[in-house]
Amino acid sequence: MSEISNDIGFPVAWGMTRDMGNKVGAWWDEERNFIQPSNFFMTNSGKVLASSYASSPVGRMEPEDVMMLANFIIKNSG
Repeated sequence: MSEISNDIGFPVAWGMTRDMGNKVGAWWDEERNFIQPSNFFMTNSGKVLASSYASSPVGRMEPEDVMMLANFIIKNSG
């Protein structure tokens, strides 16, 4: 997995612990003992522009959703 994250040009978190998930407000699935996806759309300076927290397979950000959000933010930013 690290060889993929090194090539894409932005940080990717995987293998997160429960403590790490708690720090970003992620939802932990008690029954299956794993973290549900937490997506963040951020500026280069680290400001969170949008976030999405899933509690099931529904509601996860797809690449198309990210592009639509990016285009919306660019169009409406000034």
